[in-house]
Amino acid sequence: MFAGHYAAALAAKAAEPRAPLWTYVIGCQLVDIGWSALIMTGVEKVSFDPSLPGSALVLEHMPYTHSLPASILWSLAAALAARWALKLPWRAAVFVGLTVFSHWLADLLVHRPDLELWFGGPKAGLGLWNYPVPEQAVEIGLLALAGAAWAWTRGRAGQGGWAAPMFLLLLIAVQILAMVLPAAEDPVAMGRMALAVYLALGFAAWAVDRRGRSGPLLAAA
Repeated sequence: MFAGHYAAALAAKAAEPRAPLWTYVIGCQLVDIGWSALIMTGVEKVSFDPSLPGSALVLEHMPYTHSLPASILWSLAAALAARWALKLPWRAAVFVGLTVFSHWLADLLVHRPDLELWFGGPKAGLGLWNYPVPEQAVEIGLLALAGAAWAWTRGRAGQGGWAAPMFLLLLIAVQILAMVLPAAEDPVAMGRMALAVYLALGFAAWAVDRRGRSGPLLAAA
């Protein structure tokens, strides 16, 4: 899953707009940001099997990012950082933490059984990756619903314009590129590329928020 993770970010921004959009966008992929760094260093392991449907990823060893207890710890750390480092209200900080944890729940839906329920324990995954067309429909459907909710709340706040639809189109474009480009063969190169994409989308989210703050309604406040 890629674009579907960002549905949680947009839904959280719609429900609790006091946190910056970039905190939700980075948060929904924070687990994969850590994973990208760890596969580049060889701490976590991934290989590739192009014969697999949906995704060629064979996720062999990733207890520090994608196990259930690790995901809970990442989520708690993000919530505390949002509260104490970014000075967000507790409700907004909790929403940032929940957005981080949404990554594991979304992965549970699509991954083959590779998510440890505890360190060294049994692995779970419902395997929607094995059915590429329904999986893509779920991802785009979730993104469309959350994007509509986010755009509506932006409109109510006087933050209309091109920024929201352009950000949604950017997410869909990256999703399409991930589908059509050749499957990766080198973990380090894949980790480097994934990390660059996650950070670039975080920067784009920051730019969307900055554009929103300069909107006519907020500027007059």
